[in-house]
Amino acid sequence: MELKLIRLEELYINELTKIMERAFDEDARIHLGEKKGGPDGYDDGSFLRKWGMHKNASSYCIFLNKQLIGGVILWINEDNNNFLGNIFIDPIYENQGLGTKVWNMIEKLYPNTKTWNTETPIFSSRNHNFYVNKCGFHIVKIDNPKNRLEGQYKMQKAMK
Repeated sequence: MELKLIRLEELYINELTKIMERAFDEDARIHLGEKKGGPDGYDDGSFLRKWGMHKNASSYCIFLNKQLIGGVILWINEDNNNFLGNIFIDPIYENQGLGTKVWNMIEKLYPNTKTWNTETPIFSSRNHNFYVNKCGFHIVKIDNPKNRLEGQYKMQKAMK
């Protein structure tokens, strides 16, 4: 099994958008009983063009045995308090430990990181399990805790 991170380029946007759409729609189906759901532009490429191709983002395509299976958008800051914007894997490749392996690769890519920060919707218990139990993040703040759709868990992982 060969898992690789390749810098996101425009040529990957269309295929990666389809993967992102499947991943977010699966989350909406599981947690909200909805057929579709994700951040603005997740299903038309504009999210990846805006955030993934942003000049300050470090964005990667995730490849498994030369097959594009997902993506990750990172914000690497001068003070080494970095931010995971998002990470997603095609649902057909989920629950195989690949997300955890990708996260370990990211940590190795950025060894000077002091803290990793991220946020995820309150409703997405699979994300909570991934970030807390698999990657070692801790919930440090809850925004809008009573709003299942708008609420966010703010998470952080302090590095050694």
